[in-house]
Amino acid sequence: MNSLQQSLILSFFVSASLALPVSAADVKAGEQKADHCASCHGQKGNSSNAQWPNLAAQSSIYLVNQLKAFKSGDRVNPIMQPMASHLSDEDINDLSAYFSSQQPVKAGGEPTLAKAGETKAAMCLGCHGAKAQGNGQFPRLAGQYPEYLERQLNAFKTGTRKNGPMQAIAANLSEADFKALAAYFASL
Repeated sequence: MNSLQQSLILSFFVSASLALPVSAADVKAGEQKADHCASCHGQKGNSSNAQWPNLAAQSSIYLVNQLKAFKSGDRVNPIMQPMASHLSDEDINDLSAYFSSQQPVKAGGEPTLAKAGETKAAMCLGCHGAKAQGNGQFPRLAGQYPEYLERQLNAFKTGTRKNGPMQAIAANLSEADFKALAAYFASL
């Protein structure tokens, strides 16, 4: 093997090693870092307050994206932005791995409204998963509090929360649709 071939091989391995993440997400480290999150999002990511979303079983990709959006200011929230501003990429990955590994709970939804929401839910399931369990960059809707889901749909409709596809979908829904869909997803 000549020196050019050796140099190319060495360059390949150096480049490949630089492309690898420095450390994989650590669920145990995420558990230790999650203490600050528990006051709003509950132990193990299961909130006891309808104001705050459940994080348990949420897609890790979605959680990473949202924490980075809070940190950069692309997603506006007066509580989450300061919390996320101090997180390193490693912290974000560890927290996301921890919360995504937790067992979810059902928030529950009013049965009559949930039945009405079930008939409207098909438009949501293509992105959010067949059982609204989340799908990579799309969040888990199953088990979220109805009030939280209604607020998010309203935020998309008014444009205070940005996401082109969700803004377009929410623009075509009524308040009654918000309530029905939220009750259905909360019941899953």
